[in-house]
Amino acid sequence: MKVSSSERGLVRLFAVDLPGEEIETFRSAKINSDGELAEWPLDDALGFSFLDEDFIELFDVSDLEDLGLTGYMVEGLGIAQKDVNEDAARLAAQKGWVLIVLSAAFGGVAQTLTPKSPLRWIGTYAVDGAPIHFEQLPDASAKGPAPTHGTVPPASSSNPHLTLLLAILALPLVALVLGGFLFWIL
Repeated sequence: MKVSSSERGLVRLFAVDLPGEEIETFRSAKINSDGELAEWPLDDALGFSFLDEDFIELFDVSDLEDLGLTGYMVEGLGIAQKDVNEDAARLAAQKGWVLIVLSAAFGGVAQTLTPKSPLRWIGTYAVDGAPIHFEQLPDASAKGPAPTHGTVPPASSSNPHLTLLLAILALPLVALVLGGFLFWIL
């Protein structure tokens, strides 16, 4: 499974053929004493070279309740209904745990995925761009061309170098006033 460095907007869906009590071990990475990745069963099963965990989801399909996997893919992930309809029977029959990997998880790193057990690839889907709707603005003042008369305020004519010079010269004066004030208080 090739992932290009310019990949955007794809969702890869995998079944995770593990019992629920083994999922936490599968999901968790073990770090050695040097702070390096020692073992990560998810890495072994998916075979990636880079993966940002913020863009993967691992969950039990039963957690989706009435929405179901097809509803989540359309409403939660933005996949076109027509694309999901093509696999609707297979998606509706999916039970147990699933892994969703978004394109952003690869962080623009080109790589080849080598999924193996306990992962079983279900499909790769494209995120459907939101349709653009141009609706009439409700207020009558929003109709017609934008006014072109009027004046544009002139750009500030002050010299930034002069402003900086004045600020630098004013600092000793401010220090003297504050020093005199503190001397008078104490």
